[in-house]
Amino acid sequence: MSMTIRIAAALLIGRDGQTLLVRKRGTQAFMQPGGKVDAGEQPIEALSRELQEELNLRIDPTHAVYLGQFSAPAVNEPGFTVQAELFQVTIDAAVSPAAEIEEVRWIDPMSDGGLHLAPLTRDFILPFYRDSLATA
Repeated sequence: MSMTIRIAAALLIGRDGQTLLVRKRGTQAFMQPGGKVDAGEQPIEALSRELQEELNLRIDPTHAVYLGQFSAPAVNEPGFTVQAELFQVTIDAAVSPAAEIEEVRWIDPMSDGGLHLAPLTRDFILPFYRDSLATA
């Protein structure tokens, strides 16, 4: 039986429609910014905290739109499943990598940006977002 890592993740969308992906230090795969939900913490609280720690980004939690729960194999923890509570957040602010984030990259969500993507991002989140744009 695989172990589950509960996270809160952001589908960050810039004013130009691009989405922000991050790569943690010492890893290869790009993924949505966010992180683990601590005991007693609500997912949106975890997301706000993680975005501030990882990207020096302050968000208004009331402007985050809950998109649902997504699960996929964890890219950096073999044998684990990552279960993400996903929120869409539109930002018009500069971000800079901090904490364990080594690189940030804005990509067109219609493509993979030529990047190695985490399974959750590649197989679930980006396709979900593309579908939402197609039906909008």
